[in-house]
Order: sequence, then structure tokens, then C-alpha cells
Amino acid sequence: MADEALSAGAVARRLGVAVTTLRTWHQRYGLGPSEHVPGHHRRYTPADLARLEIMRRLTTEGVAPAEAARWARQAPAVLPPERLGLKARASTVRDGGGTTIPVGRAGPAARGLARAAMRLDSVTIGRTIADALAADGVVATWEGLLRPVLAGIGERHAATSALIEVEHLMSRCVSEAFATVARTYPMTGPPRILLSCADEEQHSLPLEALAAALAEVGVSYRMLGARVPVPALVEAVNRTGPAAVVLWSHIRATADPCQLTALLAVPRRPLLVLAAGPGWRADSLPAGVVRPVDLAEALSLAVAVRDSLDQSTTS
Repeated sequence: MADEALSAGAVARRLGVAVTTLRTWHQRYGLGPSEHVPGHHRRYTPADLARLEIMRRLTTEGVAPAEAARWARQAPAVLPPERLGLKARASTVRDGGGTTIPVGRAGPAARGLARAAMRLDSVTIGRTIADALAADGVVATWEGLLRPVLAGIGERHAATSALIEVEHLMSRCVSEAFATVARTYPMTGPPRILLSCADEEQHSLPLEALAAALAEVGVSYRMLGARVPVPALVEAVNRTGPAAVVLWSHIRATADPCQLTALLAVPRRPLLVLAAGPGWRADSLPAGVVRPVDLAEALSLAVAVRDSLDQSTTS
């Protein structure tokens, strides 16, 4: 057995973790080396290594360390992870069946948020989003934290038809966080920006992100929300006379350029019409319509309109 046993350094290299991580797993969860030769450091046996491989695999895929350790300790001594009682879970991890949400190159905060979403842990989701908004602001939180997680949920749903409950909970938490931002910065002056989803467009979170970003920089706005028919949108523009209209389309099916043409033809034509979202095709947009590439650009354009109006009022 002594010939097969491994040092902590060898095990760390094999698993791709730090020696300090092995020490933590030993001290907190009882997953330490079991072979002891008098006068030498304890060494890891093949059974120890098998348990640690389970621990590493599950924690990497988002399982809480305490739960992963419980599974690892229950494992038969020398069976590889794919033959353990955790077989179904491990295969789900391998084949993308739903224990993780892909977040691309996003950082640790996004990975933590994705794990909380999978647990349907609304408290942690809300706290994570609130902390990010307070520290980084709306635009950075949307681009670096929320958008990668939401896109990952959509990607996993497209592959498995699952995670509907995760998407609903996550969307609700994001909406509540953005609404809190809007309440934190009361609007002053008449709303100059009109925000609307295209006809039959149900994806409104990016528009809610823009609304929160506008509130954060002190730009007043009106939000019409999802699935706004063209006659209703035109009526709202005629009645309120906004300086800019942002029309959001998430998918190609809702991106009918006729909606934009109708905005350009109203008697109280806005100074700026933005076709926002991936649904719009640049080559199909009517002349005079601007297509922002991201939230930051949409915000910048809206602020520019506000500043231009302020200057003309004071001059």
C-alpha cells in the first residue's frame, strides 16, 4: 500500500487544486489522508483519492462543499466517481443536463449567482445583485454579472427544455433589483425618454436595465413594458412627446421595421429613435433610426439627448 500512497503535493497536482484546499477539506470535512507510516507524513491512498476526486468534481460544478463532502464520504472505497451512487448527478454534470449554468468568461460573482439560481435561492440572488449594483452600478452589473447568467440559463433551456422555474425566479429577482434602483433615484422633471418593447415582445429585462441606468444618472423616463401594439405606442408618443424612444426587440420575429417607420411618421416625431436589441437587423432599419450596440451606448445616447435639451432650454 505504501508504494501506491501519494503525498499531499502529488494529490494536489493530480486533482488540479492547491495543497491548502486539501488541508481545508481534511480539517472541515474529514477528507484527509488515511495511511500513516511512523516517522512520515500521512499519505493518500487510492480510496482517499477517489473520494477527493468526487469532492473536486462536485464543487467545481457548483455543489456546496458540505454536500459534496457528504457524498464523497459515502462513496465505496475504490470505485471511480462514475460508478458511485452519484452516477446520475455526475452524468448530468458531464452532459450538460442542468446542475450548472454556463457563464462563459464571467467572474466568480457570476458563477456564484448561477449556483444560487440553480438552488432557487432568491435571498442569495437578491443580495448578490444588490451588492453588485451598489458597488459597480447598473451598466457594469448588467454586462458583467446578470447578462452572462441570464444567457446561460437561456442556453441551457434551449439544450434541455428545462430550467423554466430558474428563469422565472431569476427574472423576478432582477426586475425587483432594478425597480429598487429606480425608487432610489426619484425622477425630476418631465420624462423625456420613452421605453417600450416591440409588439409581441415579452423579453423586457434589458429595457428594465436601461430604465434603472437612466434613473441612476438622473434621466427621467416612461416605461411602457412588454408587448406594446403599434397603435398604442404611437398614441403614447403623440400624447407625451418624448425626445427619444427606445424600442426593444429580443428576437427576429418581433422586429418588424414597420413599427419604427410608424414612429418616424407621428406628428410629434421624437428627436431620436433607438432600435435596441438583437432582434433588429441593421440593414432593415429605416433611415434616421439608430441601433445601439449595447446598454452603455443606449444610455449614452439618451443622456446626450437630455443634455442637448437642457442646453437649448437654458440658452
